[in-house]
Amino acid sequence: MSSVISSTAKVDSAGRIVLPAEGRKVLGLHPGSEVIVHFDDGEFRVTTREEAIRRIQARVRKYIPAGVSLVDELIAERRAEAKRELED
Repeated sequence: MSSVISSTAKVDSAGRIVLPAEGRKVLGLHPGSEVIVHFDDGEFRVTTREEAIRRIQARVRKYIPAGVSLVDELIAERRAEAKRELED
């Protein structure tokens, strides 16, 4: 997401903040959407679950060599473990 939108919102007496329609649209939020909220160094940020997952995957991807499938490696490890258990 490269667009920057600034807007104001008010906190109501119950502590709720209504996200402005333009921001909900940019984030793809609909009634019932779950979001992750970050409180850090005086800031409050709202992130979609999908965006949080995408960022985490991008961080992890840096440490995985090209052509390596962690899923295939995990399956191979589980099969080897199961085989060892049968042999015992």
